Amino acid sequence: MTLHVTNTLTGEKEPFEPQDPENVLLYYCGLTVSDPPHLGHARSWVHVDVMHRWLEHLSYDVRHVENFTDVNEKIVARVGEDDLGESEGDVAETYIQRTIDDMRSLNLLRAEVYPRVSEHVPEIIDLVETLIEKGYAYESNGSVYFDVSSFDEYGKLSNQELDEIESQGDPDERTEKRNPADFALWKAGGVDPDAVEEHRHEGVDHGGDPPEGLTWESPWSEGRPGWHIECSAMSMTHLDETLDVHVGGRDLVFPHHENEIAQSEAATDRQFANYWLHCELFQMDEEKMSSSLGNFVTVDEAIDRWGTNVMRTFLTAGSYNSKQLYSDETIAEAQERWEQLERGYEAAVDALDSPAASSKVADESLRDEVDGAREAFATAMNDDFNTREAQSALLSVSTAINRHLEESSGDGDEGAGYDYRGLRQAVETLEELGRILGLSFTGETTGSAELAGDVVDLVLDVREREREAGNYERADELRDELEALGIEVQDTDDGSTYRLPSGE
Repeated sequence: MTLHVTNTLTGEKEPFEPQDPENVLLYYCGLTVSDPPHLGHARSWVHVDVMHRWLEHLSYDVRHVENFTDVNEKIVARVGEDDLGESEGDVAETYIQRTIDDMRSLNLLRAEVYPRVSEHVPEIIDLVETLIEKGYAYESNGSVYFDVSSFDEYGKLSNQELDEIESQGDPDERTEKRNPADFALWKAGGVDPDAVEEHRHEGVDHGGDPPEGLTWESPWSEGRPGWHIECSAMSMTHLDETLDVHVGGRDLVFPHHENEIAQSEAATDRQFANYWLHCELFQMDEEKMSSSLGNFVTVDEAIDRWGTNVMRTFLTAGSYNSKQLYSDETIAEAQERWEQLERGYEAAVDALDSPAASSKVADESLRDEVDGAREAFATAMNDDFNTREAQSALLSVSTAINRHLEESSGDGDEGAGYDYRGLRQAVETLEELGRILGLSFTGETTGSAELAGDVVDLVLDVREREREAGNYERADELRDELEALGIEVQDTDDGSTYRLPSGE
């Protein structure tokens, strides 16, 4: 079975063939860190995470890079609000930390690196200079714009004709641009006060002068990078000039991803990404869930209420490129599916570890059903990461377990007992395939990274009091107990620090 993916660039479902048969370069357009992450973000995160896990299951070494956009007028608009910070950098740091906490609570694999725009301004300037030198970009009043008419294939991702594309960027750019569809690579000056005002939360009084954003020196002016150039610079810095897979939300096809292609391929004369995968939007009351609409449920709220496993079951109930509706009913359905999986798993473990589990009993139906589920799961995942059908395959294992246990528990029947090997196969299948969907049957995922950290802080406080009282043996025991759980403790002059294990 070969993995096939739906490539937005061609509009076709194609066999997946990375440039290197052993490695995959995967880039995901990450968040603009100006608001708390919500379930719309979580949906894309989880599906990218499942892609990562399945590619690793297929024995690829996955180099996964996901950026943080920490330079944006939306971030500046939050300065001074709700103790988020007194500068653009402070607000970004606050939301980056919250985003990372939410990622851990969703049991996401870590990316290879999470680059930030503010760290890559030199690379951005170098890329803009290359585009000017090659005749694809021009300077105007200290700003730099990409000339879309100079790139013959402009529009190939979104299937738009150049003469049909409306003006891009802010209205005040129109007098500076040769073509209304040209887009900014570098903007002279600071953040636009009108743009900041547009993104302020209603009813929030910032007082005084509008907050200012970060600026950097460049060959053209002191200013800020354009939005689109950032991802090109970061992805090519940390991966290569050609990516295997570029993933993002469906709403980014135009203009963001179209512009990424134009500027990247103009600069390198190479195809920027071989496969473009786009996650469909998350619906709430028939509208997409978004920060700007205010109709969102934050990730931490959802995890606190339902837990990691229920949320991952919910978010993988639909495939990445199908629309999904958030409602009390759809969450309840996901909770029921997870509980069915969990009950089947726990019942199988209890039977497996009971005296009734026999080395002489062989339920060929159970074994065949588990083998069939594994095959169905692989078929689904190789069919464009079809998590909906993959989840159904997992549920069939739970159903097979329940049938076996009911049929094997009759009193006095000759040969009554549980099929040890069959149940072990079922348990291992649920653990292995469930892990690909990010589910944990073994209690490893607690659901809240924040809570885990709070508990460790509490234990370390107790340990410090024991040390101050001279009870060094008890303090060492507490440290050993934490390290036995995979929590690395380091004592420094400023106190004790720790690192949680992967997945916490």
